[in-house]
Amino acid sequence: MAISKEQKQELVKQYGEWIEESKAVILTKYIGLSVPDLQQLRSDIREAGGEFHIVKNTLAKLAVKNAGLEIETEHFLGDTAFGFAFDDAPGLAKAIVDFADESDFLDIKAGYLGENLVSSDEIIALSKVPPLPVLRAQLLSTILAPATKLTRILAEPGRQVAGVLKAYSDAKAEAAPEAA
Repeated sequence: MAISKEQKQELVKQYGEWIEESKAVILTKYIGLSVPDLQQLRSDIREAGGEFHIVKNTLAKLAVKNAGLEIETEHFLGDTAFGFAFDDAPGLAKAIVDFADESDFLDIKAGYLGENLVSSDEIIALSKVPPLPVLRAQLLSTILAPATKLTRILAEPGRQVAGVLKAYSDAKAEAAPEAA
């Protein structure tokens, strides 16, 4: 079914908005992917804070060009779908890579991380980076570790004095009944 020039312009505009809003875009080839599999993939990507859309190559290429990104023509051959990471780029990469590992019908072509063109190998490496909440927790524990250690060091002399006083007090308490 042919679409009108206005519809094509609207699609290019929509693709461009998605590209601008996303932290990463992953280009995939999806030949033979069933509807239930596609729905499962979209669900996994939504959980990671992204979206997955089948795109028209010519229009997507135009949107990428309009966004000022580098274009490799071979990435826009065959059936193409884009994964957009609106929240967490590693989360999107992990969802797509995990699905591609389980499916023979989805291949990663390339992607964009920010404004940089990245290969499928780099996307696979990105998928191994922990999700953003885990990275934040690791960073927080790294920042708090010196403060926790300093608190323990400063509290230790007081704890030792308290231990000596308690031992002295206990010894006095044991000696007191004998004296009576």
